[in-house]
Amino acid sequence: MQCPTRRRTRRTPRRIEFFQGTLSSPSDVDDARIFDTTLRDGEQSPRTSFSYDDKREIATALDDMGTHVIEAGFPVNSQAEFEAVRDVARSTDATVAGLARVVPEDVEAALDAGVDMVHVFCSTSEVQLRDSMGITRRQATARSVEAVERVADAGVEVMYSPMDATRTDEEYLVEVVEAVTEAGADWINVPDTCGVATPRRFRDLISTVTAHTDARVDVHTHDDFGMATANAVAGFEAGAAQAQVSVNGIGERAGNAAYEEVVMAVESVYGVDTGIDTTKITDVARTVEEKSGVRVPPNKPVVGANAFAHESGIHSAGVIQNSDTFEPGVMTPEMVGADREIVLGKHAGQHAVREHLTEAGFDPSDDEVRAITRRVKDFGAEDRRVTERVLAEFAREVGVTRERVEAE
Repeated sequence: MQCPTRRRTRRTPRRIEFFQGTLSSPSDVDDARIFDTTLRDGEQSPRTSFSYDDKREIATALDDMGTHVIEAGFPVNSQAEFEAVRDVARSTDATVAGLARVVPEDVEAALDAGVDMVHVFCSTSEVQLRDSMGITRRQATARSVEAVERVADAGVEVMYSPMDATRTDEEYLVEVVEAVTEAGADWINVPDTCGVATPRRFRDLISTVTAHTDARVDVHTHDDFGMATANAVAGFEAGAAQAQVSVNGIGERAGNAAYEEVVMAVESVYGVDTGIDTTKITDVARTVEEKSGVRVPPNKPVVGANAFAHESGIHSAGVIQNSDTFEPGVMTPEMVGADREIVLGKHAGQHAVREHLTEAGFDPSDDEVRAITRRVKDFGAEDRRVTERVLAEFAREVGVTRERVEAE
């Protein structure tokens, strides 16, 4: 069963001159659904554990944003996990998924939790079958079919994942996909479990899978080589209907494709309306950062502290005049609930210094701005932060006595 998707009023995508001139080819993506696994794979980040209240708070935020599917956890893992998954399923409008291995106990626990979708998985690569599960290909296929049939017979939406698909023999992968499709799988998830895919090869793999199933295709990509978001988008280009992501990209090892990156790439670069309220992205990123204990790097795309910050003189001057000069143009801080920042430091220029002085209520002359800018650069070169207080001190040292007179 699928919950209806909540849609925002479709906005006309912004396209600036150089975007039209350089990247004007038609979009290869028509639709893009978002499956969030922050509460499951995201929680598998080393040294991360969400409490019951954490899961409820994050799930509520994701639901309010219009996330299509929320994977709430692994119900068989513990009684506490079962209760958290059950309660998320009861309290949200999104489709809620529970993870299950291809064993009866897991499947029954997920069904008992009342989820809308059961996500069953089984290793298919030779190394995992031999050294992790200790079973043959034939046994893996049989168990996969049985698990899918059990969920389908219960009238619950079923997703099947051939774990480690990108390191699986292609002929065998196709065999498994065809078998579980016939058994009633609604979704085939293609996971790059160990993050070894490249965008072109992953796109080719998704094209192969879509040619061998009537089920809808979903992708799950890991960031071991920094290509998770690129691979997720390549999956959409190849015909996948949905991508699995986690907020801030948290997850096993180097993490998953980041929710904020995939959503904004699809929305802004491809011009596809995901139905997600993107203005809440920064807030949910901060919540997950706090609850997970995984710090967001300043240079993190979309939600990092520097994502919309500028210091160099040329960039700052351009952005002050028109933000499209040195920002993507098709993605603004307002679109993700963030703020633009002009930072004062050793790279600062006179335009940025004047902007800060004006905001602080000063009305300096050109000579005064030049003198203050030199102080700002020298101060920043000593790796010290130029705060509003420091800037005001520089203004007094230079002798700025004029303050802007506000119109009455």
